[in-house]
Amino acid sequence: MTTPTGLPDALQLLRDRVAAAPLGLDTSGRDAAARTAHAVVDQVDDYLLPRLRDLDAPLLTVVGGSTGAGKSTLVNSVLRARVTTPGVLRPTTRAPVLVCAPADRAAFAGDRVLPGLTRTTGGEAGPGGLQLVTHEGLPPGLALIDAPDVDSVVEANRDLAGQLLAAADLWVFVTTAARYADAVPWDLLRTAQERGTALAVVLDRVPPEAVREVADDLAGMLQRARLAGARLFVIEERPLVDGFLPEDQVAPLRDWLHGLAADAEQRAAVVRQTLAGALESLGDRVDVVVAGVEEQAVAAEALSTAADAAYARARAAIDEAVGNGSLLRGEVLSRWQEFVGTGEWMRSLQGQVGRIRDRVTAAFTGRATPAADLTGALESGVELLLRAEADRAAETTVTSWRTLPGGISLLDGREIELDGVSPSFAGASADEVRAWQGHVLELVRSEGAGKRSRARLLSWGVNGAGAVVMVAVFASTAGLSGAEVVVAGGTTAIGQRVLEAVFGDAAVRELAARARADLDARAARLLRAEQGRFDALLDDAAPQPGAAAELRAAVAALTDARRAVA
Repeated sequence: MTTPTGLPDALQLLRDRVAAAPLGLDTSGRDAAARTAHAVVDQVDDYLLPRLRDLDAPLLTVVGGSTGAGKSTLVNSVLRARVTTPGVLRPTTRAPVLVCAPADRAAFAGDRVLPGLTRTTGGEAGPGGLQLVTHEGLPPGLALIDAPDVDSVVEANRDLAGQLLAAADLWVFVTTAARYADAVPWDLLRTAQERGTALAVVLDRVPPEAVREVADDLAGMLQRARLAGARLFVIEERPLVDGFLPEDQVAPLRDWLHGLAADAEQRAAVVRQTLAGALESLGDRVDVVVAGVEEQAVAAEALSTAADAAYARARAAIDEAVGNGSLLRGEVLSRWQEFVGTGEWMRSLQGQVGRIRDRVTAAFTGRATPAADLTGALESGVELLLRAEADRAAETTVTSWRTLPGGISLLDGREIELDGVSPSFAGASADEVRAWQGHVLELVRSEGAGKRSRARLLSWGVNGAGAVVMVAVFASTAGLSGAEVVVAGGTTAIGQRVLEAVFGDAAVRELAARARADLDARAARLLRAEQGRFDALLDDAAPQPGAAAELRAAVAALTDARRAVA
């Protein structure tokens, strides 16, 4: 047989994309998708690619079945030699034993098939290994693997048995008269049917008087499972002869296997059946992986939306608090009153702007401490606001993630760490607020530069003028009531009138707007950095856009490649 060139490449592409399928979020379908992806990758690596690259390689026959069904004894009896170890302790077969003709040793000594299993010769293999035995009793063109139990109590044995069955050209399933209807073996038989695997069934340990009845019942079950094409061999329950099954009982199976080895056409037919069935099954199996990836994308979107919403609310809350005057309460309000004066200065509201300018000039030059106190109170107030909203956003995000698919596993013990602001937030927010205040002062300096009539005032009190601009940013009184409105609103209005006299009405509005925009940008930057902790967790686990589409495209490419060589 010739090897189709484009098919292995298309299969390799599909294998790589399935292996890379992003299934990092703990969603309801994640485990099933991960198991399916793992099984697909194993079968491609262990069987499909090696077989496509060497269609004439020896027929790999895996002898598998239930615990205690007599698989090892059957293999030894076919060869009339003790190449594998049967026993009464279960599970007995831990590492698989591969037996081939000496002429075929090179075909199995390397990693062409089952590349993940380390080869051992001259002794039993340990976990993760494959014992390679050559024997003259097996004709060239045929290899047998004695596999672990498909229903072993040891999970690693069950997994390995499934992997070996997926790597087989031919599966010889061994069961007994007492256990042929067990559920676990039939699950695997159905899998063989779905994948089109060539199959023979050995019914072992059948009481001679019940051979016809039990064999007919099993044949009926095979037919109902759409496995009527499977060859059925019945072995009666007889005493072993020198540790082997009686010759007349095992001869039909041996003759059939040797016939396959000797007949290249029959052997090729078995290979084609199993190969075509396995390739055909990939579409439905990859669909399971695609569904898992799509579920991941939906879950990731929900988690991302929850974090976005929490931090958007934090930005909105900061925006509202900055604009509604609520920052002019308490300490800030007290320092502002000290800065501009309350009693006499409030009574001078009706006076001329010139007199107001003189009072504020004195405040700017002779009262540096009140200006510094006011700036410090504003700094503390803004920092407290930023921390409170960042804390609330983090707590809200954690609470939301706990209720969403994949969220709990992403948090994974990080709740305490993520339930509030990051350790670096206090320093970062202090730096941003101080930088904002420095920016405001620079705006004041820039606005007064080159204006001779106003330069003197600015040189007297840039810090004071800057403090008035900062207060003007929070000048709305929507968050205040009663006397606070009168004091905050009135004094802010006076400060603004002085600034308007110095810079002009439009310039003052521009100063306040620019100062507010800069503060908004800094608050948004802080919140983005805080949300980034959640985004980073999600980015590590969530699928990239188009991941599911790439899997579908790889399946389509494989379908096209198969059509091209059909």
